[in-house]
Amino acid sequence: MAAPETMEFRAETRQLLDLMVHSVYSNKDSFLRELISNSSDALDKLRLESLRDKDLDVDTGDLRIILEPSADGDTRTLVVADNGIGMSREEVIDLIGTLARSGTGELRRKLAEAKDAAASDALIGQFGIGFYSTFMVADKVTLLTRKAGESTGTKWESGGDGTYTLTAVDDAPQGTSVTLLLKPVDAEDHLHDYADPAQLRALVKRYSDFISWPIQMEVAVAAPPVTEGEEPGEPTTEWEKLNSGKALWARSRDEVSDEEYAEFYRHVSHAWDAPLEVISVKAEGTFEYEALLFLPTQPPFDMFAPQRHSGIHLYVKRVFIMDDADLLPEYLRFVSGVVDAADLSLNVSREILQQDRQIRAIRRRLTKKVVATVADLRGSRPEEYSAFWLSFGRVFKEGLVNDPDNREAILKASAFASTSAPTDDSGDGLTSVAEYVGRMKTGQDVIYYMTGESQQQIRNSPHLEAFTAKGIEVLALSDPVDEMWVDAVGEFDGHRFVSIAKGTVDLDADESDEEKAAAAEALAKQGEEFAGLLAWLGQTLGDDVTEARLSARLTDSAACLVGDAYSMSPQLEKLYRASGQPVPHVKRALELNPGHPLVVGLNTAFGDEANRAGLVPTAQLVYGLALLAEGGELTDPAAFAKTLADALAAQLDG
Repeated sequence: MAAPETMEFRAETRQLLDLMVHSVYSNKDSFLRELISNSSDALDKLRLESLRDKDLDVDTGDLRIILEPSADGDTRTLVVADNGIGMSREEVIDLIGTLARSGTGELRRKLAEAKDAAASDALIGQFGIGFYSTFMVADKVTLLTRKAGESTGTKWESGGDGTYTLTAVDDAPQGTSVTLLLKPVDAEDHLHDYADPAQLRALVKRYSDFISWPIQMEVAVAAPPVTEGEEPGEPTTEWEKLNSGKALWARSRDEVSDEEYAEFYRHVSHAWDAPLEVISVKAEGTFEYEALLFLPTQPPFDMFAPQRHSGIHLYVKRVFIMDDADLLPEYLRFVSGVVDAADLSLNVSREILQQDRQIRAIRRRLTKKVVATVADLRGSRPEEYSAFWLSFGRVFKEGLVNDPDNREAILKASAFASTSAPTDDSGDGLTSVAEYVGRMKTGQDVIYYMTGESQQQIRNSPHLEAFTAKGIEVLALSDPVDEMWVDAVGEFDGHRFVSIAKGTVDLDADESDEEKAAAAEALAKQGEEFAGLLAWLGQTLGDDVTEARLSARLTDSAACLVGDAYSMSPQLEKLYRASGQPVPHVKRALELNPGHPLVVGLNTAFGDEANRAGLVPTAQLVYGLALLAEGGELTDPAAFAKTLADALAAQLDG
C-alpha cells in the first residue's frame, strides 16, 4: 500500500461539509438510502458493462449489497459495500473529493430560506449531494474502491474537516465499500443506533425494499439444541436478505402503497420530495413495455442546466440499460421514472435508441400520457395543479413550440395569467384558453394577449388601458417562452391570438353600426386636427418610430409604442440580443392619446410655427416616456435625464 496523500476539498465542498456536519436535519436516516442507491447504480452499471464488453474480466454471478454493522464498546461502525463497477482514482476525486454539480451557494441560500427541518432535508437530494449526508451520522468516512478491469484500488478517507486522504491499494476487492465511524446515539438529535441490525432492517424495509439487487446482512444463528451427553455446537452465521426486490412497475397500483411509490421515486430521481402524481403504463400487443413515471412536487435546481440528463431509466426485461434514456421530449424533462421494454436488445446503444421504431412508439405514447395527466390534474386537483404550474409551467409550455403533434393537447393542459380570470382557492387566478374563449364579449372573435418581462409590467402597461375600460380580457404572458409559442400556435378553436401591442385593434366589436360610424367620424376629425403634429413627430423621431398616429387604446397615458402586426416584440428582440444573435433595431409606431393634456398642449404649441424647433426635446421626452412605460430600455439614459431636467428647470423658471 502506498503512502497516503492528503488533499484539500474545494471551497464549495468545504462549505457543503460544514452544512452537513453542523446543520440540523430531521431525517438523518436518509443517509442509508443514499448509500444503497449508489450501490444499486454501481451494480446496474457493472452488469451493463459486462454485456457490452465481453473481454471485461468480472464475475457477475453474485452481485449484491452488503451491510456490516459492528459495535465494540463505545466504538460503532457500519459498512455498506457492493461488488459493482467501482471507481478509478480520478473518478473518486471527481465524484467524491469535489462536488460533481455546482450550486453550493444556491443550496446555502435555500437552506436559509427553508421554513422547517423537513424543507432543509429535501434540499440535500435536490442538489445531488447524497454521499455527503454520511457526515450527518459519522465522525469519519472511509471509502475503498476498485474499478472493474483495473488492478489497483483507491482508499478515500475524511473526517469532514476540510481535507481528505487518498491511498493506492493493491489488494482492494472489486466494487466499493463505505465504512462509517458512527457518532454516539443521540435521540434528541435524531441520531439512531445504525449499528443495530433491527434498526437497519427497518430502514431498508422503509426506504429500499424495491431495490432489485439483494441487500444482505450477516446474522448469527443459534446452535441447534443438543441432547444430554452431547457437546453443544458452535453458533453459525447466515446471510439475511433484507429487501423483497420486487419491481414496482410490474405490480398493480392496488398492490403498492403511496409510501413505496414515494421511496422508489426518490431512488430514481435522487430527490427528497414526494411525487405529486404517479403515472403507470402497461402496453401489450405489438410492443410490450411497462412504465412507472412521476410528476415531482419540487423542481430540480438544474432544470434549466444545458447538460441536464433525462430522468428516465431504461430496463429491458428487468435488466438495467441506461439512466438517462431519451424517452420523453425536452419539455417534460422534470418527469422521472422507469421504462421496462420486453423486445429490445440488451446491447442497445443510445444511437440505436434514436432510430428504433419501438422506442419512437413508446416515446409518443408516454408523452401523450404525461400531457393528459397534467390536464386531468388541473380538472381534479386545481390547488395542486396551481403549485405544479408555478414550478413547471414555463418548461411545459416549451412543448407548444417544439411538439406540434401534441400542441393542441398541451395548450388545453396549460394555464395562463389573465387580467380578469376568476381567482381560484389558491389565489393564483389562472385560466385556460378554453375558459378565456368562453368568457369573450359579444362580437369578439380573437384572443387578446400581451407579453412582458413580469406580471407587474404587463398590468401597468398603457396598452391595457382601453381594454380594461371596456372590460375586455387579456392574457398576461410573462415567461420568455411565451414570446415563441403564441406565433407557433397561431389560433385556438378558430380564434386567432392577437397582441394588444401590435397592429390596430377593434375595441368596438360589440357596438352597433351607428355607434361604430360615429366613433370613426370622431377619430377622423381628430386626425385632421392633429395631422400637422403627427407628420412632424414622425419626421422628428424618424430614427426610432415608423410613424406617429392617434390611438384608440389609451385612456390615461399620453402615448405608447405599437409594433406592426407581424413585427418582433421588444421582449423577443431583447432575448435574441441576450443570446448573442445580432438583431436590427425594430422601429414601432408612436400612438398618441388625443385627450391627454400633454398631447393637447403639444398640438397647441405646434400651432406656433416659430416655436417648433424648441419642441424637439419635448418630442423626445414623449417617446422616452412611452418606452419607459412599457418597461423598455432607453438607448441613451443620460441624454434623456438631461432633457427631462432641462424641461423641468424651464417650467420652474417660467
